[in-house]
Amino acid sequence: MTRRWHVPALALLAVFAMACGEAGKATPGSSGKPEPTRPATGYPASMVALGDSITAGLGACLAYVACTRNSWSTGDNEAIQSHYQRILEKNDAIKRHADNLAVPGAEADALDDQARRAVARKPQYVTVLIGANDACAGRVQDMTPVAAFREEVDKGLARLKKGLPKSRVLVVSIPDLYRLWQVGRENEKAAEIWSRGRICPSMLAEPTSTAAADQERRESVRDRIDDYNTQLRQACRAYGERCRWDGGAAHRVRFELGQLNQFDYFHPNAEGQKKLADVVYPGRFTW
Repeated sequence: MTRRWHVPALALLAVFAMACGEAGKATPGSSGKPEPTRPATGYPASMVALGDSITAGLGACLAYVACTRNSWSTGDNEAIQSHYQRILEKNDAIKRHADNLAVPGAEADALDDQARRAVARKPQYVTVLIGANDACAGRVQDMTPVAAFREEVDKGLARLKKGLPKSRVLVVSIPDLYRLWQVGRENEKAAEIWSRGRICPSMLAEPTSTAAADQERRESVRDRIDDYNTQLRQACRAYGERCRWDGGAAHRVRFELGQLNQFDYFHPNAEGQKKLADVVYPGRFTW
């Protein structure tokens, strides 16, 4: 989530091959035909992830690049227990049918194009996590207005609904960046990186300052994220029965510094991605 933060340009996704064995091998004494895969039982057979650098897994591997292998949504690293991995345990048909279209730096106005690309892939399950970059502006006054944010979210969701009317959509709340400032402000290394790299300056500029103006700035960003989350919840409700809101679960996660990468002390590391996957996983796909 870096387009507004003036950090170095990001090298985009390095695609990792899945280490998957052959499914359905014959057993001794059988007819020699492959055994059938596990029944789908409502679990999707394909999925796509939309969003920004959180979902792209920025910094979740050993370098400051997108690392979709460790994405909470579509990652194929079994240690993450991503949504893809959890679904795969229930439905073999999803194997190799999980695409990550999230783009580092993406704001809400990028959702429509990502949705267009998703529709072309015809997934049965779509995850959406967007909005942190809309709040992470250079200045508070440069944050995306709430009405404009909702308009862009509605546009993207409308494209999904029209192109994928039977697919399930999960809309995830924006993490609590104010909490991030609270846990990192007294860490010398985190504060230095935030300042030097201009990481989310609307919230994290002057991280150690106790001046009233700086606190007011941070609270403005906190309130704006709350407003965005309200709009995401309402947009999902307006979408209809095929959309599920995470209930604010991602926003309630109390990330610790040990769950953030040490490149920017902002994006989740592998442990943080695993935590995010766990708290927003919908369980059974019955909606």
